[in-house]
Order: sequence, then C-alpha cells, then structure tokens
Amino acid sequence: MPNQDRSGLSRRAWLAAAAGTAATGLAMTRLDALKATGPQEEAVQPQDPTRVPGRFVSEVGRRAPGEQPRRLLRTLALSSSSRTPLQELQGTITPSDLHFERHHAGVPEIAQEEHELLVHGMVERPTVFRMADLRRYPQVSRICFIECSGNGGGAYSRGRMPVSITPQQLDGLLSTSEWTGVMLSTILREVGVRPGASWILAEGRDAAVMARSVPLDKAMGDAMLAYGQNGEAIRPEQGYPVRLLLPGWEGNAMVKWLRRIEVTDRPTMTRDETSRYTDPLKDGTARQFSFVMDAKSIITFPSYPYVLPERGWWEIEGLAWTGRGRITRVEVSVDGGRTWADAVLQPPVLSKSTVRFRHLWNWHGRETIILSRATDETGYVQPTVHQLWDARGERTAYHHNHQRAWKVAADGVVTFGLGDLV
Repeated sequence: MPNQDRSGLSRRAWLAAAAGTAATGLAMTRLDALKATGPQEEAVQPQDPTRVPGRFVSEVGRRAPGEQPRRLLRTLALSSSSRTPLQELQGTITPSDLHFERHHAGVPEIAQEEHELLVHGMVERPTVFRMADLRRYPQVSRICFIECSGNGGGAYSRGRMPVSITPQQLDGLLSTSEWTGVMLSTILREVGVRPGASWILAEGRDAAVMARSVPLDKAMGDAMLAYGQNGEAIRPEQGYPVRLLLPGWEGNAMVKWLRRIEVTDRPTMTRDETSRYTDPLKDGTARQFSFVMDAKSIITFPSYPYVLPERGWWEIEGLAWTGRGRITRVEVSVDGGRTWADAVLQPPVLSKSTVRFRHLWNWHGRETIILSRATDETGYVQPTVHQLWDARGERTAYHHNHQRAWKVAADGVVTFGLGDLV
C-alpha cells in the first residue's frame, strides 16, 4: 500500500487486521477492513463488565460509545441538506435522527396544537383540519424510502468525477422509515372531490412556502398524510407535525410542514416545478413532473475510504430500491461490468422500500472495479452511465440512477471508480 494511503493507519492496526481475518477462515466484512482517512484510534478496553456494576436506567437511550454515526452536513445555510451515513447502518430502517434533511429555508418551529391544514378548491366541503381532527381518522402505517431527486449528483458530471467520495456523500440523500398517518384518499373523500378535478396543489408552512402539484390519481392511491415516523411523532426536520408522503416518488414533491391542499383541474406550475426539479434533455427540451424514482442500487462495502488488508473471501453488501414497486434482482460485477452474478436479497423485500443485498467475492489481490445493478418488478434495469447519457444527455441535474462503481486497487485501497469507466 502506498505510504500516502497507509499514513493514517497504525502498523499495529494493519497487522492485527490481516492476522485476524486470516485466522478465521470465514468471509470477511467491513468490520475486518481498515479506513484510509485519518489515524485509527486505539480502542479503550473497558473494565470487566462482570465485575463492575453498569449504568442506571434512563429516560432516553443512547448509542454505544463505539457506535456514533452522524449525518454529513453540506453547509450551514438556510437552503441546505444533511446526508444519511448509508455505509454505517444495518438492515433497511434509518434511525429517525439520521434521516437525511433537505430544506430550502430552514426548519420551522411549529406547535401541533395550533397547526391547521386547509383542504379546498374543487371540493364540495372545504375544510380546515387540526391535528386532533386528522388523528380521528383510521390510522395506517407503511415502510418506504424517501430520496431527493438530486441524490448522486456529485458523481455524475464527466468533467468533475470524484475519486474520494463515500456512499454517504454520494447517495446519502436517501432514507427509509416506517411512516404512520392517514391516507390522503380518506381526507379527499371526506371533503368530496368534484368531477373534473385531476391535480392537487400541496403547500408547506416553511419560509420557502414550498409548493408542488401532484396528480389526483396518486393522491387517491397510496399517498398519505404522515404524522408519525418510526414509532414517534415525525421529527421537525421531516415535516412536523404533518407532511405529504408519496411512496416511490421524488422527495421534493412530498411537501413538509403541510398547511394547504388545493384540488384543481391542472398543475399549478409553481416555482419549484418550473425553475427547478425539471430535467433538461440533450435535444433542448426538458422532462417535467418526472416524479417516479427509478431502480437504483449502491454497494456500501467495499467503498471509499475502506482498505482491504488482505486477499480472500469478502462480503460485498449494499442497498437497492425502486419507486415502481419491489426490487426483484440485484446483480454484482467484480470485473468492471464484463460479467454479472446474482446477489442475495436480505428479507424483507418490500414495495417502494430499500432492500439490502449481499454477495461473496473471492478477491485475488488484483486491481478491479466492482458494480451493482438492480432490476425491479416492472422489468426496469438500472442503466450504465453511458445509457443514461444517451437517453438524457449530460445536463440533467436530477434522477441520477446510473450504476455506481468502486475501484479496488492491488493494495486494497478502495476509491470511487466511475471515472475509470467513462
């Protein structure tokens, strides 16, 4: 391994990892790998827990000292984001405090006791709902992902393809939760949608007054008014006290801090669906209302900044998801896309939710590029970056669902490898 890459690793940690993995005879995982960024802290050995009493009970639990995942802040500004540490999580549910953020004018402080939701427009009975009113309707829960349509934009442009980028930096605008609330169709039936209506306008109560048009078919389908997240009240960053949830669609359309729904017979053409969130195409036209998030996957290990300390059997793992239903297949290539093998999908495999995949790989110590590609129940296959460019050109700023690539060097150093394929 080059000196500049190994400089952050202690010789003791390097030798211990190599010796330990070789002794087990089992497939190695990310816990057997090293990280090439920054010095490795020497583990502090606690006292024998069988000889020392433990902590007392507490009102709010906390993570173990060695388990401290954090969101990655883009910048401290009113319009900004923070990203979920995909490479550090297990299963598919994102802890609520690690769910990614994206807002355009900061997080508003709203008391649920005084919050109101107006539903009006092409309806028989315009109604103002308070939170207590919404909770009187039949409650439902479902697990689904939310993804910003700009997710992955940092590794798309041919002219600025990065190398030192983590899964969190690349695709961290993705999180999965169990959401609880009331079906939007229940509320729309309550107010009585008039004939001829075909769209709704959803408007938020933040300083940006975020507003998006949504087809009525989706609103009457699986759309929800969500006020719960992972067993607790939805968090302020995610739209407390209530947000619009559109399973499988781009996150920007799932308006947070929801204060108004207007039923209409046409899209409203708001600022956030005309000046933004459209997809310029190579022929000079643009896609608008490209709501659905297409099939996508990312290998979360091995990935930057991990280092594989020795050759042998390693477990490749990652996440796949699609807004069109269930993921039915994930394939992994360990030779730059020349050949592919099926990965194992870890249950549960739910509709419009992330699914974890795993694949055993016998690394022989040679430089290579590893990729994953997902297929969903509609038959859609995650494209290569060239296929995406051929379809849309290189100017689009959203819906970057091309195959992700990681380069594993002969010395075990892992970096983002898409640039090697273009």
